[in-house]
Amino acid sequence: MELFYRKFGNRGDQPLIILHGLFGLSDNWATFARRIAMEGFEVFVPDQRNHGQSPHSGNFNYLALTDDLFEFIDEHEMEHPMLLGHSMGGKVVMRFALENPELVEKLAVVDISMKAYPPRTQHKQIINAMRQVDLGKVKNRRQVEEQLETLIPVQRIRQFVLKNLHRTSQNQFEWRLNIDGIETNLDDMFDAIETDQIFGKPSLFIKGGASDYILLEDFDPIRTNFPHAEIVTIAGASHWVHVEVPERFYQLTYGFFSGNPTWYQNLKKQTP
Repeated sequence: MELFYRKFGNRGDQPLIILHGLFGLSDNWATFARRIAMEGFEVFVPDQRNHGQSPHSGNFNYLALTDDLFEFIDEHEMEHPMLLGHSMGGKVVMRFALENPELVEKLAVVDISMKAYPPRTQHKQIINAMRQVDLGKVKNRRQVEEQLETLIPVQRIRQFVLKNLHRTSQNQFEWRLNIDGIETNLDDMFDAIETDQIFGKPSLFIKGGASDYILLEDFDPIRTNFPHAEIVTIAGASHWVHVEVPERFYQLTYGFFSGNPTWYQNLKKQTP
């Protein structure tokens, strides 16, 4: 599948691919990508299938998403890219690195582990909220947000969802997401990665201290498949670590990808 993507930085610099999470899109990572590109990285941020401006498909699971990443790397003739993935994107980059360790230089995973997760009501609430908005009767984004306020009361999540809203060439609003394709396959997004394969290169797992996506009991299973994994907790941050504490997140990931341990070590000392 040919994915839409945003690119930052110069051809020939160290390639870095960033994969967003469920309901996300490449635009969520533009500020981070633009900044780290200035440090000598050629940064690619695709919209994963059924998200953003990439094609829609009824086939939506981690096998398909991992294949998309393989095709993306092959299409752009990348050699030894570094990978960064948040949530669903983290599951994709983990699986890809385990299946293709020779192709990946370094791996960073944001607030997700290898285990299976029970379905989360929040995801279904987001889908239901998007379906309930009558886009045919709104004239501006503010009217859409007003309809969402009671359905998605947390402003941060509401703004995250609104990133998926855009105007068509007929000046009508629509959701970029393939809502049907995601809803039909939603349970597959909580699957575990079950394999004996090992990625023996540098790995960084970032946990939000206020998030339950990575628990202490998950540390040993992570290190079974990623024996050189550093697992760092950013205290007080939720699942959206990169949004809530952007500077600390940037310094941590930049320190890891660049190989400069100064900020990396300092941040590790500050976190439990």
